[in-house]
Amino acid sequence: MITGVNPPILYIKPGCPWCDDVLHFLRRKSVEVETVVVSGNPAAMREMIDLSGQSKAPTMNWHGEVLADFGVDELIAFLRRRGLH
Repeated sequence: MITGVNPPILYIKPGCPWCDDVLHFLRRKSVEVETVVVSGNPAAMREMIDLSGQSKAPTMNWHGEVLADFGVDELIAFLRRRGLH
């Protein structure tokens, strides 16, 4: 399990199939994230847009490194570059 005091932040939208796939993958790999729902939350949406420059989910903030508008394949490569398999 990957845990920490400050887990990475994952911005999601309910009903988003890419968000659902990413959440399922992260659970299977026991990667802890803080999930932030941006739908209906203007402050969270603004935070995600300011961070990534776009409004598409999922978007991940891995301690300052941003992965925006991605699927599981892009997430796997992103995690591998951080030493996670």
